[in-house]
Amino acid sequence: MTAPEHQAVDQADLLRRARRNRPATGGRPADQAAGPAGPAPLSHAQQRMWLMDHLGQGGALYNVPLATRLRGPLDPAALATALTGLTERHAALRTRYGSQGDQPYQQADPVGPVPLRTVDATWENGAGNNAPALLAAEAARPFDLATGPVLRALLLRHGPQDHTLLLTIHHIAVDGGSLPVLAADLAALYAAARDGLPAELPPAGPSYAEYARQERARDAELTAAADARAAHLAGARPLALLRPVPSGARERRAALHAAPIAPATVDGLRRLGARHGATLFAVVLAAAFATLRTAADQADLTLGCASGQRLRPELRRTVGLGVNTLAVRADLAGDPTFTDVLTRARAALLDAQQHHEIPFDLVVERLGAAARGADGTPLLSVSCDLVRPAEPFTLPGLTAEDVELDLGLAKFGLALLVEDGPQPRCLVQHDRDALDESTAEQLLAAFADLLAAVAADPDRPLSALPGTRLAADRHPVVAGLTADPRVVEAAVVETVDGPPLAYAVVRGPVAPTGAELRAALRRHLAPGRLPLAVTLVDRLPRRSDGTPDRDRLPGAAPTTPARPGPLDTVRTAFGELLGATPPADGDFFALGGHSLVAVQLAERLRTRTGLPLTGLDVLEQRTPRALAALLATREDERRAAPARTGARPGARSRAGTVLLTGATGGVGAAVLQELMAQGHPVRALVRPESAHLPALHGAEVVEGDLADLDGLRRAVEGVDAVIHSACTFTEHAVDLAAMRALVDGWRGGPFVFVSSIDAYGRPAGTDVAEGGPTGEPVTPYGQAKLDCERILFDAAATGRGPATAVRAPIVWGPQQRLRDQLRWGSTGALYQAALAGQPIALPAPAPGGRPSWYGASWVHSAALARALAACVADRSPAAGRIVNAVSGHVSWADFTGELLRLLDSASPLDLRPDADPELRRPWHYRAEALAGPLTPEPGEDWRSVLATMVG
Repeated sequence: MTAPEHQAVDQADLLRRARRNRPATGGRPADQAAGPAGPAPLSHAQQRMWLMDHLGQGGALYNVPLATRLRGPLDPAALATALTGLTERHAALRTRYGSQGDQPYQQADPVGPVPLRTVDATWENGAGNNAPALLAAEAARPFDLATGPVLRALLLRHGPQDHTLLLTIHHIAVDGGSLPVLAADLAALYAAARDGLPAELPPAGPSYAEYARQERARDAELTAAADARAAHLAGARPLALLRPVPSGARERRAALHAAPIAPATVDGLRRLGARHGATLFAVVLAAAFATLRTAADQADLTLGCASGQRLRPELRRTVGLGVNTLAVRADLAGDPTFTDVLTRARAALLDAQQHHEIPFDLVVERLGAAARGADGTPLLSVSCDLVRPAEPFTLPGLTAEDVELDLGLAKFGLALLVEDGPQPRCLVQHDRDALDESTAEQLLAAFADLLAAVAADPDRPLSALPGTRLAADRHPVVAGLTADPRVVEAAVVETVDGPPLAYAVVRGPVAPTGAELRAALRRHLAPGRLPLAVTLVDRLPRRSDGTPDRDRLPGAAPTTPARPGPLDTVRTAFGELLGATPPADGDFFALGGHSLVAVQLAERLRTRTGLPLTGLDVLEQRTPRALAALLATREDERRAAPARTGARPGARSRAGTVLLTGATGGVGAAVLQELMAQGHPVRALVRPESAHLPALHGAEVVEGDLADLDGLRRAVEGVDAVIHSACTFTEHAVDLAAMRALVDGWRGGPFVFVSSIDAYGRPAGTDVAEGGPTGEPVTPYGQAKLDCERILFDAAATGRGPATAVRAPIVWGPQQRLRDQLRWGSTGALYQAALAGQPIALPAPAPGGRPSWYGASWVHSAALARALAACVADRSPAAGRIVNAVSGHVSWADFTGELLRLLDSASPLDLRPDADPELRRPWHYRAEALAGPLTPEPGEDWRSVLATMVG
């Protein structure tokens, strides 16, 4: 049972109260503290996170959920006011992240009320059991960085004096150092709002946007320094224990294993560090190195750790992403004592910390192919940290208790952690795809036992300390080849009826030949174990399971024939972006590629081939040959998708299948996404050139358009519901004929037609009820919609099924077609005038002040999609009716004013009686039947969606 939701306080009042309770002294908002206004570049840390999101690897991975159980007399209105004040003070919390071409930027939005969504989670309401699920779902809900917001607030009400507050913030806006600042400010702002007094707050730090500008101004200096750090990491390899992650979108499913540590052990580790001038973290890091040295049988290890960027005192009250990743490389060759390991680890950590300002993404770019192992595993796949139990957000007059929320996602393949608190713990977290459960459990036991052992006696050698060798035995040919320090990587491919084939990647000014390497093997292996040949390659192509991909190894018989695909096109695009046309097996990273180039390359190839491709595909495939083969596969899939559906005309689809027309349009794309998210099987009618796009969402694809009447009749056969959203807009005869064809094939189930408020014409009154009478005159477009409605309801009267006509106004949303309509559709004249800086005439109120309001009715594409999906549900309140789908109404003055702000336009506004008559729209359209699904979600207010469309 879903818990009921309601808004706790009037949102418009929140902003007024927040501004009334501004800080009394020195506490000016951070975005006013320093620096110019307007868009700013992203910091390097932000850009890395933005790229992950842009490559489809974001999701909930970078959500920061902060949940606190609050007991006592909570004032929800004061809390909402405090949250609004928090975003006014810290612009990072109201910043969105758009892009101009290929370059991202950050832009702080004006201060606006922060919605505090309140959910009744009382046992009396029957929702008490749902509280954990509600928190988990809200914490995991992804953010849209381009539209914002990056802060969400949810309040669960368990009882009159018992609540849980969940703040979810995207990591791009905060880090661990930001949280104490936010907690203290929120407490002060809440007390001020509750008591009706100005908030006493210390001065805010510089804005994060200014920090990003300053960092970017040093790019030349930082890039030069990154070369030196890349040289320091030359030859480093990922942890041998980790297995290659399967290709495709990463799930990053995490598993967490924990073991208690005696407080006396932590005290002993702290004393050990003090004796050697090391922090407790340095001791934990040394223990992680020692554990992995034994487990992986690997002496040269590189671990990642987080480093704060708040050494400058003025930044300590700045909220934002002020962290960098440090690559700490240590050599544990031989059999050192743990004291020796601590000395080496401490020196490596201090060396890395000396260069903490060098963004890790710049180091990765300089490393190129060396930033990953031969199987694609990132060099920095293992992290180590010393953490403390989370602190709750405390509010004056209330008792607070932290509520642990684990999203179950892993940022690293493996993380070794120690939690220092009243009940210390040793933790091992791992990506389930990168490490198996058994190995992780053994690592945890070894890590915990080693910590206890070295706290008691740190002078024993590693061989005498607890630990288990977990690395798999290597093929003797691979072991023999990699014994030569000039061999970076080696692999063996077994043959059916003869000796194996060996392959090696070599480096150095005096690299050996394949014959020399085979001759060296003779000294270690019996004749029957020698490979037929040792072939030198630039890199070892591997499959997702880490085994050599023999289809791409020279001399190895391919297991399956593959089409070459558009190889020349791919190589040409590589060359345009990377400076030289590469060989077919040239590696993207070795050629100087990085994440931003991957996004650019994918966009270029999408344009030239007409096939779907993402930056993530480029990063995974890496070579022109592999990328061309992927494109060939996608071409085959596109051709096969309509063939599969067309092979069985009239066949019954899966139960519950919804036919959706116009699935690639601005509205249809949103509806397709909503239907699939709700689990509805979808049959999508699309134009042939776009047939592959819905297939990517798992839809059943039928090629056709509104002019193909026989195709329409076939498309509707065997489905359980129809949502007809396709429309020519101008060829009304085609639209009517298409509706007749669909109705001819319709045999039952709901039929939902996406109509328009133009069907109302120009009503006599300004308050328009759902299905109210049409007023003259009616535009040809509106008349076509009326005629289509009549055709549908006449057919429904014969008992075929429930019919619904959903009349929608202007649709706004992030889809490109909707952006185009903003620029060239009904609002196009206003947009183009604002863009050109020309005067804009708006209609003046009618004589006598009636009507006094003119403006636009609008609906968000996502809200419209929810409403249409609700119409095909059982017992829909819209069945058999004409209903409206409206998100809101905005005056032309407000709309145009916001447009001018977003476009930075100086166009003068003038209220004139001779303004465009089409703008004289005084009507407000009721939307009662579908009020539930139309309830706006965060980011669906008109200002946010308009900013997205303009950006």
